[in-house]
Amino acid sequence: MSDKTRSQRQLRVGEQIRHMIAECLRHGSFTDSFLYNYTQNIMISEVRISPDLKNATGYIYTLGGKDFEPILKSMNDEARIFQKYVAQNLNLKNTPKIRFKEDTSFDNAHHIESLLYEIKQSQQSKSSEDE
Repeated sequence: MSDKTRSQRQLRVGEQIRHMIAECLRHGSFTDSFLYNYTQNIMISEVRISPDLKNATGYIYTLGGKDFEPILKSMNDEARIFQKYVAQNLNLKNTPKIRFKEDTSFDNAHHIESLLYEIKQSQQSKSSEDE
């Protein structure tokens, strides 16, 4: 779903929840010690919320890309802590159910950039051969 198909309310609430999740990571008291030790490496790039505001998906990535799978599992296992934090700090009628997924947009952007670089290099070598 693109930004154009999401309402202003969805975008606003998603951004507020993103900030709440990031704040919870900074102050977090997690039962999972693995997650507690890696909170400094986790970035929340976006939170997309469903039109009925009952479900939210947080897109995460890790600095350096290390230990992503166990971090993602821990984030989903501890989702109730993030939901509780959101419920306490945002004035919403219902607190959305939060789940986390990998943010692949940076990998996709890097892949596109490398393809464009290869095209540019091949065009330069072809033009130097033609001379």
